[in-house]
Amino acid sequence: MRTRKPASLRTAFAVAFAAGAAAVTVLVGFLSYDAAARLVRVDEKSVFSEVVGDLRTQVREKPLGPEDYASSDPDHDGPRDDLTRPTRTDVQILGSGGRIVELGSPALPAGAEEQRIARDAHAGRVAEREANVGDEVYHVATVALGGGRGAVQVAQKFSETEDLLSALQQRTALLAASVIALAGAGGWWLARRITGRLVRLTSVAESVAEHGRLDVPVPVAGRDEVARLGRAFDDMLGRLASAVQDQQRLVQDAGHELRTPLTSLRTNISLLKRFDELPPDAREELLADLAGEARELSDLVNELVDLAAGQRDDDPLSEVSLAEVAEKAAASARRRTGREIDVRTVRPAVVEGRSAALHRALTNLLENAAKFDAGGTEPIEVVVTGARFEVLDRGPGIAEADLTRVFDRFYRAAGARGLPGSGLGLAIVREIATAHGGHAFAARREGGGATLGFTVGTGQGSGTRAHPRNEPGDS
Repeated sequence: MRTRKPASLRTAFAVAFAAGAAAVTVLVGFLSYDAAARLVRVDEKSVFSEVVGDLRTQVREKPLGPEDYASSDPDHDGPRDDLTRPTRTDVQILGSGGRIVELGSPALPAGAEEQRIARDAHAGRVAEREANVGDEVYHVATVALGGGRGAVQVAQKFSETEDLLSALQQRTALLAASVIALAGAGGWWLARRITGRLVRLTSVAESVAEHGRLDVPVPVAGRDEVARLGRAFDDMLGRLASAVQDQQRLVQDAGHELRTPLTSLRTNISLLKRFDELPPDAREELLADLAGEARELSDLVNELVDLAAGQRDDDPLSEVSLAEVAEKAAASARRRTGREIDVRTVRPAVVEGRSAALHRALTNLLENAAKFDAGGTEPIEVVVTGARFEVLDRGPGIAEADLTRVFDRFYRAAGARGLPGSGLGLAIVREIATAHGGHAFAARREGGGATLGFTVGTGQGSGTRAHPRNEPGDS
């Protein structure tokens, strides 16, 4: 079974242009021709009616005979000339009894009705009809001279008018066909210009789909909708390429980080074969190492899953009070770490975001502070200022060279490599802040320690809105 090739957009444009031009041209041509034909026919009939009216006026004003309308008048100032001067009128003279005294050019029919008019006693009596003379059609009017003296026949050739209108009709049709052809050609040319970039953009998309390469160049010239589409597609490819790179880096980093606990687990598991040979202290140490490695591996896997998911969980967007998030995160961290945590709010904001994700980010910061300030006696502080979270501790602080990298995935400062953790907690904080239109930050705290935090709703791309809300006790 042969598949039918779909029509191109270029062809569709050209056909649409031609069809539109055809509809408009045919409509305008028909209306123009109809109006012109009506005007011409009405004008011809009006002129002929005036000639007939002038003839009737002549024969009523004074008695005239057939000889008065003879064509042999040398001065050309007789009543016949008054009829033929303004228009192309054929004149034929009938004598008494209806006999033809002078033939017209061409000869007009003089039947019983015309003969009756010639014998009529009343001047100006008229009989009109259409007659075929040879191959032509004439409108013939016979006007009685009165007193039985005869009649004058005047005729106008209507077929001449119809020939003129027929020629006009042919020219109108030819013009319409030319306009349609030009419209089709113009539509094809214009569609080629419009769709040329779409065709190139389609080729790029097909190449990406076929080969999976995201580094192909995308045509983005111009400022119209096609150019906007090209820029959006180029930006999309860039984001996809970045996402693929992030995914590859995450897999590589995760593989590297997973090897350490797995290697330690394999070593300890091999020692389990000689568990009965080990002294009691070595047994307890082995079991503690196994439990610690299993716990660290479990935490690492959970954080990897959270990070790979991009923090886009099922928690819906809702109005979230940042002061409440701070209080709940502090309460959770107190239970886990046993440390004292103080919360201070200054004009806390209410934002549209995901409460669980914000709670997770702040909890990670608090647990990070407790880990690095394990022997501290001062409380860990949480400060909420508008849509900004800050967690302050009195730990060893952060080296100047590490301030810009502490939120990178799996990054461990030199002083933190002996501490438990995966190096993903702060990376998750940055991901959540970015997803909420904010950013994460780190600074050295005056007097010793560190200040880590993040903002909400200060960037773009998330739709997060932040507005302050005054609450009792705000300072």
